[in-house]
Amino acid sequence: MTRPPTSALILGCAGLVPFLWGALTVLMPGFGQQAATLIGGRFVGPYVQLFYGAIILSFMSGVLWGFATKADGPRAAAGYALSTLPALWAFFMTGGGPTSAATNLAAGFAALLLLDAQFARWGLAPAWWMTLRIGLSAAVILTLLPVIF
Repeated sequence: MTRPPTSALILGCAGLVPFLWGALTVLMPGFGQQAATLIGGRFVGPYVQLFYGAIILSFMSGVLWGFATKADGPRAAAGYALSTLPALWAFFMTGGGPTSAATNLAAGFAALLLLDAQFARWGLAPAWWMTLRIGLSAAVILTLLPVIF
């Protein structure tokens, strides 16, 4: 695996901020309540994580769709079909309360990592893709654990 471009690494890490913020406000309930009063309940705790997480899974569907455009024939068809799964997962599996939604979101990000690996095996993702995605996926899943447990 090769090193991701600096810009991709910085933007990927910046994308972790809502997950980290949400985990912080769950782990520090008093701070979370103060933040909710100041900026609104939607922007703290599991709410920010779950809403943003569903958006990111949908975004990642678009990324995989872009990778699929590099393929031809049956591999392209498979790539297009697989690329829709993260968005569909987010749509169907992130309701039902914060614990089940966070559990399903964490599972979605773990499954997304498997899709990332498949697109990389097919040679459709950049050589550095898995280096970036493993770290980001691990961080997202870890930040969802306080909501799950």
